[in-house]
Parts: sequence; structure tokens; C-alpha cells
Amino acid sequence: MSKLVVKNVTLNYVNESKSWTKALENLNFSVDKGEFLSIIGPSGCGKSTILNLFTGLLSASEGEILLDGKKISGTGLDRGVVFQHYSLFPWMSAKKNISFALRQSFPAKSKKELAAVAEEYLAKMGLKGFEDKFPAELSGGMQQRVAIAKALAMDTELILMDEPFGAVDSKTRVVLQDQLLKMWDSGSERKTVVFITHDIDEAIFLSDRIIVMSSGPGRVKREIPVSFARPRDRFSFTKETGYAHLRNEIVNLFYDDLADKIGGEEVVL
Repeated sequence: MSKLVVKNVTLNYVNESKSWTKALENLNFSVDKGEFLSIIGPSGCGKSTILNLFTGLLSASEGEILLDGKKISGTGLDRGVVFQHYSLFPWMSAKKNISFALRQSFPAKSKKELAAVAEEYLAKMGLKGFEDKFPAELSGGMQQRVAIAKALAMDTELILMDEPFGAVDSKTRVVLQDQLLKMWDSGSERKTVVFITHDIDEAIFLSDRIIVMSSGPGRVKREIPVSFARPRDRFSFTKETGYAHLRNEIVNLFYDDLADKIGGEEVVL
């Protein structure tokens, strides 16, 4: 069952001089309910633009995007969003940042109930004891854990993530990937996740399916299923039969424009 459906979507940007640039062209794909879908591609291919269409911050020039069968026509509390930069209020503690977001989604709940939910999700993200810390008192990785906890605590069926681990160091990135998967897989029903990343290994480890985009204007170059069983153990995952072949396939799709420039040779990283 499809949670999101993208139908014939094209997006043109118009500047002050009335000239326009085609950012996305004729996109067609869907995202199944409970699926973890990653979108990768070169800089400027429109990955973040797609996410902004899903959030409702942008509207398509042509075509339409359906969420649960209804056209997206603006922002809404039915979508949780995690940006690359932590999007926390600096004057609020970690707990209050989450409670504030929850108040928008659950206005009938008391402050005590909202605080309890915030504390629960902070604990799930390994932040027990840091509830009353302000963003400036937390590391970048901790701030992003708060942002992820906030998105998950809102209990939306759809989570949109725009390179959420791009600004943290490699070790913290691994920790955050593991925590995200653990939380995504721990409930009675998996959330639908659309995850933007430049990192091929990250996309393979996290995803059920990967969409590889072409350079601008952005088009869907290939949709690739990731069929490895879950839960995935990081230390044995790369030794799975077929992993190296899958990775090289994606690497060559990702870099084929560069390969053309250097004589069409395959790229293996």
C-alpha cells in the first residue's frame, strides 16, 4: 500500500528576471507504507527539493504528490521532519523543545503528559540525564538526537529526513544510524521514512529501497531494492552475499557522469 505517490512531477524555479530553471523533471515513484526509502544523487539533483515538496514548503509546477491518497497542498502535522541542521529553539531545553512540538500535535494533553513523552523519547535516543540541557550545552550529535526524538515523538506515520547525519563526525554518524533503525523497528508498526543522503553505504544499511537521481534537472535514474534481512548487524552486513555487487552498482550509477568524462571506465570505490 502506497503512503506517498509522486505523479509526473516537474518543478521550475523562476528568478527575479523571470527566467526559469528546471530543478526536477517528470518524477514518478511511490513510497510504500512502513518503507524506509533513501534518495541519493549528486549535488544539485533536487534531493532536498523533493523533500520540500513532501513537506509542503514547495509546490510542483506540474503533476501532483499524494499523501494517503490526498494531494499535498501545504504543510501539516501529519509529517515529521528532521533537517541536517538541528532546528532546535536555543532558549528551550531538550525536553521543552520536544514538548513544544508535541503541544501542536496533541493540544488536549497536559503539560505533565507531554513532558513524560518527551522524556521517554530522549531516553530512547540515549539522552537520559540531558533533558534539561539547552542546545548550546549539547554536542552536535546530541542536538541531532533531540531533533530525531522530536520527530518520532510526534508519532506521525511519515518521517522526512534531509541529510540528518551530514554535519556530525563519522563515529557519531554510526551511532545515530543504529539508534534511528532501532527506534524505527521497535514499535508495533514501522513508520514510513524518506531519507536524503550523499552516503551510499548509509543508504544501503538503512534502506528497503534506494532511488538514485540523475544530475539536474533531477530525474529518477534507477530504483534499487535492498533485500537484505532485518535486523541488520553492522559488523557482518558488508559480508552479505551480493553486498559488494549492489554497492558497485550504486557507485557506478552515482558517478556515471564522471565516468563519461574520464573515458567511460567503471568507478569502484
